[in-house]
Amino acid sequence: MNFDQIPDGWVNKALLILLVIVVALVVRWVAVRAIRLGTRRALDRARHHKTTNRAGRLIAAVTGADDERYAQRAATMGSVLRSVAAVAIVTITVLTILAILDVPLGPLLATAGVGGVALGFGAQSLVKDFLSGMFMIMEDQYGVGDIIDTGEVSGTVEEVSLRVTKLRDPGGQVWYVRNGEILRVGNQSQGWSTAIADVPIGNDEDAAQAVTILQAVADAVGRDEQFADILIEPPTVVGVDSVTATGTTLRIIAKTGPNQQWGVKRVLLQRSLEALGEAGYRGPAMPGMAVPPV
Repeated sequence: MNFDQIPDGWVNKALLILLVIVVALVVRWVAVRAIRLGTRRALDRARHHKTTNRAGRLIAAVTGADDERYAQRAATMGSVLRSVAAVAIVTITVLTILAILDVPLGPLLATAGVGGVALGFGAQSLVKDFLSGMFMIMEDQYGVGDIIDTGEVSGTVEEVSLRVTKLRDPGGQVWYVRNGEILRVGNQSQGWSTAIADVPIGNDEDAAQAVTILQAVADAVGRDEQFADILIEPPTVVGVDSVTATGTTLRIIAKTGPNQQWGVKRVLLQRSLEALGEAGYRGPAMPGMAVPPV
C-alpha cells in the first residue's frame, strides 16, 4: 500500500481520532480513580458516624458485620458509578469521532433524543427503582440480616440489589419489594434494640416493693455472663407503666445488640415472675374469678 496516496486530511483525521481515544482512556482512568477514592471516603464517613456511640462500637467489635456491610456497599457503589462513567465516556468519544469523520450528527441526535424520551417515559419507574437503590445502599439504610418494616411488609432482609429488596416475613413468605416503592423504612436492627418486659401485678399489691424486687432481678441479669456480649446497658425498672381495673403493669427495659432483645425479654419475664411469686405477689384479678398468683 502506498501511503503517499493517502490525502493529508485523512492523516490528520486519523491522528485526531487517535488523540481522542488516548484522551478518553486517560479520562476513564482518572474517573475510575476518583470514583474509587470518593466512594471510599464517603463510606468511611458513614461508618465513622455509625460507630461513634458505644452501641455501634460494641456491635462492630463483636459481630464484625460493619466491615462486611462496608465492603458490600463500597463494591456496589463503585461498580455502579464506574459503569455510568464508562457509558458516558464511550458515548462522548463515539460522537467526537463521528464529528471528526464529518458524519452529520443532527439526525442521529434527534433520533436518539426522541428514542430517549420514549424510553424515559416507559422506564421511569425502573430509573426510580435504581436511584432509590443507590441512595439506600450509600446511606446504609438497611442491609442483609436486618429486620425492617417497609410499610406494606415487614421481615428479614435476605438480599439488597439496586432494583429490588428481598424480604422474608415471620411466616416464611418471601417478598420482593421494588426500591422505588419504599417510601419509609423502619429498621429494628440498626445500632441497637430494646427489650421491653411488662410484668403485671394486682392493684392491691405494693408496687414500690415490687419495683425493688424487679430491680434486683434486672441487676442479676445484667451481671449474668451469658448476656455480657448481648447487653449494651444493664436492664432498668422504669416503674409503673399502666394501671387498669384489673391490675398494674410494671415495665423493665434493657438496651441490647440488634435483634437480641427477644431472648433478654423472655429471661427477664421468667425471672421476674419467679421472684414475685416467691415474694407472695399475686397477679391481676379477672372479673368473676379469684385473684391468681403471679
